[in-house]
Amino acid sequence: MSRRVDSDLLLVGSLPVDSTDEGFRRGAELFADRVAALPDGESGARGAWVGYDRTTLLEPHPDITVLAPTGSPTGRARHAYDTARLTVRDGVEGLRFDAWPRVAETLASWERFAALRAEGVIPSHLRFQVGLPFPSSVFTGAFKDAYARDWALVGPALEDLWARSIDELLAVIPAADLALQWDLAYEVIDIEGVVGWTEGDAWERFAGPWSRLAPRVPEEVLMGLHLCYGTFPEWPMFEARDMSLIVRMANHAVAHAGRPVDWVHLAGPRYLRSEDDRFFAPLADLDTPDSRIFLGIVLPIDGEDGLRRRRTTASRHLADFGVAQYCGMGRQRGEDPAATLREHAAVVAAVLG
Repeated sequence: MSRRVDSDLLLVGSLPVDSTDEGFRRGAELFADRVAALPDGESGARGAWVGYDRTTLLEPHPDITVLAPTGSPTGRARHAYDTARLTVRDGVEGLRFDAWPRVAETLASWERFAALRAEGVIPSHLRFQVGLPFPSSVFTGAFKDAYARDWALVGPALEDLWARSIDELLAVIPAADLALQWDLAYEVIDIEGVVGWTEGDAWERFAGPWSRLAPRVPEEVLMGLHLCYGTFPEWPMFEARDMSLIVRMANHAVAHAGRPVDWVHLAGPRYLRSEDDRFFAPLADLDTPDSRIFLGIVLPIDGEDGLRRRRTTASRHLADFGVAQYCGMGRQRGEDPAATLREHAAVVAAVLG
């Protein structure tokens, strides 16, 4: 089939905004002519990404106990080892999550999106973009003491909740209006082998749920994949030697999705490696003919010149791609968040025309 997404920019998800309304309004004002869909900016508590799911979904569950709270004086973890440590209570042989709080937030955002589109603030051609963290990303940062045992219980329960949540979203949001992005960060660094407390088959924690969840998304929904090395507390949590792993993950995801993967976002390098052909060379091995590739090569540190350098290097290995930040922009607010967004738009416009 032909490619269904051909835009030149992807907004990965989180934005430096204080509300859903601001996210949609600024997104429409600055990026409507460059993107296929608009996210709500993941403001407020969702700005902590899977930290939001840890505190709203995992910690309140009656079969999960908090072994130790975060050591952060603000209550918001400062790095991966600073998160609250959780475990499944002794004697529990299976558990179930009734509802995912993230879904209620998403449906509220959809109502605002639909209203702003009806007012003409959001152009009619744009879809509502939803980013959902993958199950292992929600799990891995919190369960450090009995990882394999807890994953065997919590992993299937999360996957079951994710499957029901897709249906819950689609019961309200028309499939033709939805663009769903799966966000994977802990899966990537887990497969890299740099997460000290994980056990067992890291690849299966990615590939197994993917083979079961991706096909549940109706083909009328645009579906994408975000592969990243994380921004907690800084980007990247681990600097890869090159793009070979995320290229391999992308190829596997496209081959085993059971439906089109309309876009794939691949995080790029640190700025000093902008002209490092070795980093970008694995892009030549991408086998994703019907997916729009977005490279996360827009960095706030070096602006237009840096994007040009990375785009030139990547182009020697991949002929056609769009661009994006390396991850969501919510943690890159700067002194003036509105100016941060305007600068992002200006840099992309200067380089892409």
